[in-house]
Amino acid sequence: MKHEIMFGILFTLLSKRKISAGELARKYEVSVRTIYRYVDEMTVSGIPIDVTRGSLGGISIPDNFKLPKGLLTREEYARTTEAMLAMLGQTHDAVLEAALGKLTAQVKTEKFDTALSGNILVDSGTWGDERRFSDKLTMLDRAIEELNALEIEYFDRAGEATKRVVHPHLLIYKQNIWYIWAYCTLRGEFRTFRVGRIRAITLTGETFEKKPFRREDIPLNFWRNEKITEVKLRIAPEKLPYAEDWLGVDNIYKRDGEYFAELILPDDEALVGNILSAGSGIAVISPPALVERIKKEAEKISAAYAD
Repeated sequence: MKHEIMFGILFTLLSKRKISAGELARKYEVSVRTIYRYVDEMTVSGIPIDVTRGSLGGISIPDNFKLPKGLLTREEYARTTEAMLAMLGQTHDAVLEAALGKLTAQVKTEKFDTALSGNILVDSGTWGDERRFSDKLTMLDRAIEELNALEIEYFDRAGEATKRVVHPHLLIYKQNIWYIWAYCTLRGEFRTFRVGRIRAITLTGETFEKKPFRREDIPLNFWRNEKITEVKLRIAPEKLPYAEDWLGVDNIYKRDGEYFAELILPDDEALVGNILSAGSGIAVISPPALVERIKKEAEKISAAYAD
């Protein structure tokens, strides 16, 4: 019975997106405490369910969440839909009908692993993400097209999470990273959000009017408010592909048989991490302060493996 109720809660959320614990408790004839316990177990298993307490609270799931690809085999899918259809014939439950429609639609589209647009083939997903990243991009693109306001759960570089309502205006792709240019109602101004740092997206049910902006208004260097530094690097031939992916081919040159890069980069921990990821294949020539930071970090790594 427990797992049947948990599946029922999931399908209800996929259909309604938000419901109170009391409604679920009455529907499945269990206590509110039991509902919360089942929801906790579902959250631990990786389903992004959000619980908000209070009179306006409830149990919700992001609009961009879909059932994991391959959750059901073809036979399991057939048996599940048969059972749901039989139950629907007896109860005429609108929520169940909507959930069945969502399940059917998703299974029909699971065979597509990439997004094809005109003459461009884009695989936007990251390793092992089972198309979730592509689903986010699709939802953001549709929101821009249909002028839908979105509530997003966003993690900044420090790992701090905030929920905010945004009006998406433009998707930006730069150096293998996707960004969304959106008006943030929390800050009262346009902001650039990295799509990979958006955990959940929920339609607010409201629309917005696009605000005028110029291309030069968009901080395409993305470092405008951050500390930056001029860096000169020596690159070993075997690490050239890595450096080209990270820095871009235009910033790398060859002199006297050796490869170098001179450019301005954001001076943060990611800079040290990217350099160390190349091992001895990338050496910092300047600035001296960065050379010392690399040395100290390398010493820490060495000490961590000492007996």
